[in-house]
Amino acid sequence: MSSSKPPKGHFTILYFASAGSFTGKQSEHLAAPLPLSKLFETLEGKYEGMKAHVLDHSLVTINLNYVDMPEPGQEQEEGEKEPVVIKEEDEVAIIPPVSSG
Repeated sequence: MSSSKPPKGHFTILYFASAGSFTGKQSEHLAAPLPLSKLFETLEGKYEGMKAHVLDHSLVTINLNYVDMPEPGQEQEEGEKEPVVIKEEDEVAIIPPVSSG
């Protein structure tokens, strides 16, 4: 699955497995910048029910690097790294668990 270059001010999000089935898309472009902590909320706003059915069980990558999703309402504590922000031209992937038979 390859993605096209996003328009100015956007990033690309790739949907794998059940994420693609749920959205009916393999990829799309979303406005950047977007704090990682707002990603699931943004997707839930576009695709009602996606958080419970797909996102709560999925891994996320930004530019091929796995990232830990912040807990909802989690405040940054002093001394912690800066919050992750998805930037223009980044590539984000939603990777749900897959099963094999």
